[in-house]
Amino acid sequence: MRSLFRSPQRPELLAAPGNAGIARDRVPCFDVAAEDVPGLVRLASDEKCDFVVVGPEAPLVGGVVDQLADVRIRAFGPSAAAARIEGSKAYAKELMRDVGVPTASYAVFTDREEALAHLSCASYPAVLKADVLAAGKGVIICQTEREARAAVDEFFVEQRFGETQVVIEQFLEGEELSLLALCDGMTAMPMAPAQDYKRIFDGDRGPNTGGMGSYSPVPGIGPDHVEVLARTVHQPIVDELRRRGTPFHGVLYAGLMMTADGPKVLEYNARFGDPETQAVLPRLRSDLLELLDRSSRPGGLEGAHMEWSEAWAVTVVLASRGYPESSSKGDEITGLRAIDALETEVLHAGTAEEDGRIVTAGGRVLNVTGIGATPGEARDRAYAAAELVEFEGKQMRHDIAARAVERVEA
Repeated sequence: MRSLFRSPQRPELLAAPGNAGIARDRVPCFDVAAEDVPGLVRLASDEKCDFVVVGPEAPLVGGVVDQLADVRIRAFGPSAAAARIEGSKAYAKELMRDVGVPTASYAVFTDREEALAHLSCASYPAVLKADVLAAGKGVIICQTEREARAAVDEFFVEQRFGETQVVIEQFLEGEELSLLALCDGMTAMPMAPAQDYKRIFDGDRGPNTGGMGSYSPVPGIGPDHVEVLARTVHQPIVDELRRRGTPFHGVLYAGLMMTADGPKVLEYNARFGDPETQAVLPRLRSDLLELLDRSSRPGGLEGAHMEWSEAWAVTVVLASRGYPESSSKGDEITGLRAIDALETEVLHAGTAEEDGRIVTAGGRVLNVTGIGATPGEARDRAYAAAELVEFEGKQMRHDIAARAVERVEA
């Protein structure tokens, strides 16, 4: 939303459902849930929207772009058929296999007994994934067969993520890299790279989350390397989906593991990844609205160019008590006004306003992004701001971008 604010086209914006931060930016927020696809389409029609930018994955997989097209409203985002690359881990793995995109070896199981029979011959650590949308939390890394058996029960018996198949795949070692690409159904245009931190605790310990922080750019991943990666992991997908009659328009996020054997895809998202986007978009100097508009049109990105700032951006996520297993709601958030004077950008995620107070309303509560000439400067600003914010049970990692500082400034 903030990046659309910066567009020289000065668009009139509205949000659904929005949050306390968006409302305080004086953007009208409408109480329509992201999962309510008919309600979102009705709202866009009633408000005479010219263009809808879809953020979350649930409405994309639910077909909001298709239904908006039915009422002649253009949107940024893939069709339901194309968004299946995020909605189904098994489908994504099969797609990668068919087009030769490098990824971890895997197997797909439809019931508990079948999965358990496989575990005795699996190598460990092993990665188990729910074959459904799970807000970044449907991945369990199992160090032993015993842990894997418990995870299988969590998926099939407890049904923590509902009815689902389970993908069991090889554990990959290396550093993660996030690379988003704008796609117009024909071409994948890569954005600046970022590095994400998935685990809840410092040192990459604890369960997976939707992301606890990120930074951009990434040392050693320059423009030429980015182009090679896009040709390897984005363009084959775009080409194949067009061939299948389900062209991909929108942003294709590739979560990569940079292994000793080269880059391998961990997952695809059919949307802007969070919190990578909070570190990438503040560095964008081009008109985001124009780029999104061009992406929505077949071949619209031809001749387009993205200009990036040389500055560094570091994003620290502040999460609520109990996250990622649960989240605490209704805890008052203080210190936000003290951040205004700092060179940071604070974006709300799981927040709400109650009686004039900003309170927690979800697992990941706030994203605090520091901007600086060096990774150290950006990191210091992000953490200085993050420390000013207080709410009961606040969780955050303290090692975001530390490796970038070591590599660039040591």
